[in-house]
Amino acid sequence: MSRTSRPEPPRPIGKTPPRRVAKAPPAVPRLLLLNKPFDVLTQFNDADGRATLKDYVPVPGVYPAGRLDRDSEGLLLLTNDGRLQARIADPRHKLPKTYWVQVEGEATEAHLMRLREGVELNDGMTLPAQARLLAEPDLWPRDPPVRFRKCVPTCWLELVIREGRNRQVRRMTAAVGLPTLRLVRVRIGDWSLDGLQPGQWREAPARLPRQG
Repeated sequence: MSRTSRPEPPRPIGKTPPRRVAKAPPAVPRLLLLNKPFDVLTQFNDADGRATLKDYVPVPGVYPAGRLDRDSEGLLLLTNDGRLQARIADPRHKLPKTYWVQVEGEATEAHLMRLREGVELNDGMTLPAQARLLAEPDLWPRDPPVRFRKCVPTCWLELVIREGRNRQVRRMTAAVGLPTLRLVRVRIGDWSLDGLQPGQWREAPARLPRQG
């Protein structure tokens, strides 16, 4: 007896069978180190036409891992990897961030001890910071220049914090009587500026940082 194949059931009129759509391969993780200039917003668009990251980083799909205030300069990390972004930005991981801070006034050991022990701010006590006096660093000139008061001396500090409160370093120095004039972030965890000039960036291996 010969075998006969069953006829296919009729397809509904006006409908086509669903087609399988191939999934795009996952994006290769990327990590960029940018020296953010003064007066640049830590975002890629601004309705008011102010300078943004788009003016310096022509790389699609990357986003800042953490923030750096418009009036601050220095190291900003950008990535397209969500896990890496969260690990860098989330203060629970306590990733150390190193700042060089020019302050108004002459810092004493008493000032430094207050910063090291933690400072009472309006949103609570900060964690202890590493703080030391710093010889004037060899940095690029700021544009526009810092406004000084001729009759008031200034000095430089190096501060290392492991939190991410809004404008934290400026608030800490102000709380101990040393208002910040210039703020430059030079290191986040194991990543550093390493000679990048304002507006310059380079790519680094997209590895998760070590726990702080």
